[in-house]
Amino acid sequence: MRLGVLDIGSNTVHLAVVDAVRDGRPDPATEARTAVRLMRYLGHDGRIVQAGVDALSRAVAAAAKAADRFGAEEMMGIATSAIREAANGPEVLAHLEEVAGVPLQVLTGREEAELTFLAARRWHGWAAGRLLVLDIGGGSLEIAIGIDEIPDFAVSVPLGAGRLTREFLPTDPPTEDELAALKAHIKTALAPVARAIAEQPRPDHVVATSKTFRSLARLAGQRVAVVGPEERRRMQLADLRDWTPRLAKLPAEQRMELPGITPERTYQIVAGGLVAQRAMKVLCVDEIETCPWALREGVLLRRLDQLN
Repeated sequence: MRLGVLDIGSNTVHLAVVDAVRDGRPDPATEARTAVRLMRYLGHDGRIVQAGVDALSRAVAAAAKAADRFGAEEMMGIATSAIREAANGPEVLAHLEEVAGVPLQVLTGREEAELTFLAARRWHGWAAGRLLVLDIGGGSLEIAIGIDEIPDFAVSVPLGAGRLTREFLPTDPPTEDELAALKAHIKTALAPVARAIAEQPRPDHVVATSKTFRSLARLAGQRVAVVGPEERRRMQLADLRDWTPRLAKLPAEQRMELPGITPERTYQIVAGGLVAQRAMKVLCVDEIETCPWALREGVLLRRLDQLN
């Protein structure tokens, strides 16, 4: 069976299509993505402005056509924090459902964290023991920890790289005052999460699933020698601490010349690096390993479990 998932995120509209068989690993068939950077289209009243709706519509229409072209037999649509929190989110969602031709489910922050955790658990397996999973999106940061496929603790914090760039880092490159204000904000927001995680047993393995973490790990980490085509890297907190201030001193255009920093991430990689650094510090994590599977794979895996 060929399944597709349309993910309307804060940064990109992403289509993933896989071939699925009973009790088998989903085999990627194709994917298509359009960078939208939705946070830049939020007005002061919290509404997505018309230019943002138009950009989303074009991206969703292109994804729907690609799904038809590649023969997706069933499509699932999800939307995350940017749509969830927008003042006009429900009406924008209704419009995008018409464009996509499929229902769109708005995930809660906890659901995002749980589905991402499921994907990481299936990828790393039971041998990984107790997992701590971190995911930095455009609008939010998801953290989950547990020993099974459903985490014992899961939370979503409004510390997405796009959101923070828009709210705290208007200058390119950012000023020292802007960086100080952002660091203070991240510290305050993560304090209650750190206390809650401290009550959990220590993780055996810490993984990060987002494009932001993968970009940072390509820049500051080391490649892991593994079987298969998917690239995996490890990144130590000490290396991230070394790179984050250097990124902050470069203008966005120069950051694109660095390994791993793509055009759609270059404007928000500084905020993402600061969130990653602080999260690792307060959670007492010295090293993370990147995971190729994330939210979309979690959605697909949950649907396959239902079919099976």
